[in-house]
Amino acid sequence: MRWEFGRRSSNVEDRRGSGVGGAVVGGGIGTIILAVVVALLGGNPAVILEQAQSGAPPSRSQTQRPPGQDQEAQFVSTVLADTEDVWNEQFRQMGRTYEEPKLVLFEDAVQSACGYAQSAMGPFYCPRDEKVYLDLGFFRELKQRHQAPGDFAQAYVIAHEVGHHVQNQLGIAGKVSALQQRVSKTEANQLSVRLELQADCLAGVWANRAERSRQILEQGDVEEALNAASQIGDDTLQSKAKGYVVPDAFTHGSSAQRVRWFKRGIQSGDMRQCDTFSANKI
Repeated sequence: MRWEFGRRSSNVEDRRGSGVGGAVVGGGIGTIILAVVVALLGGNPAVILEQAQSGAPPSRSQTQRPPGQDQEAQFVSTVLADTEDVWNEQFRQMGRTYEEPKLVLFEDAVQSACGYAQSAMGPFYCPRDEKVYLDLGFFRELKQRHQAPGDFAQAYVIAHEVGHHVQNQLGIAGKVSALQQRVSKTEANQLSVRLELQADCLAGVWANRAERSRQILEQGDVEEALNAASQIGDDTLQSKAKGYVVPDAFTHGSSAQRVRWFKRGIQSGDMRQCDTFSANKI
C-alpha cells in the first residue's frame, strides 16, 4: 500500500503509556453499554462484566497527544486521513457534513464513553463519543493468529471501524440498535451481521475511492484485505475456537459474506450498493 506520502490526520489521540483514564464503577451503565457493544462485535461480554465486578485498574492521568513517530502510529494516522478525505467528499455529494471521528491508540486497556475495554476485544467503535479504539497489538495478532498479514489488511480493519462511524452519522446504527431491543437474540444477531457486512462494504467503497483519487493500491493489496475479511469471518473464528460452527450466534457474518460485501464496495465504489438491510440474500 502506498501510504508514506499521504497526509497525517489530526484526529488521532495517542494514549499509549498513559494508563486507563477514568475509573469504572462495577455494574455502571457504561459497563453495561460496553458489554452490549462487545457482544455485537462477536466478543464475550462476560469479560467486561467480570472486570467491572473486580474493579478496573487504578486510574492514572490520561494525556491525549498526537500520534507518536513510530511507523505503526504514522500508518494509522495516514489511513485515517485518507478515510476523512473520502467520506468528506461522499457526504458533500449527499448535501451533508461529515463529522470526522477520533481514533484512539491505546495499550492493554482503555476507558471509553461506552465503558472500560481491554485490548482482547479487538478494535471497536464507540458511538457515544464517536471514537475508534485500537490497540496496535491487534495488527500483530491479525498477522500471527489470523494469518492475515499486510498493511492493506490493517487498513481494511481501520476502514471497517470508520464504516461504523459513517453508519452512526447516517442514523443507521441508531435505528438498528433500537430495533435490536425489541427482537429475539437470534434476530438481534442477524441485524448485527447486516450492520457489520455493511461496514465491510463501506470499507470497500473507501478503498475504491482512495485508489481513484490517490492510487494507494499496490499489487497484492486487495488480496490482503480479502484474506483478512475471510480469516475473521464468524464461521472461521468459531471453527478454530470450538471446532464447530453456530450460525445463529454469528454477529459479523461468515467468511464468504464478509468477502462478498467488501468486494461489492471496492468494485462499485458506490455507497448505494451497500444496503445490506434490503438485500434478500447477504
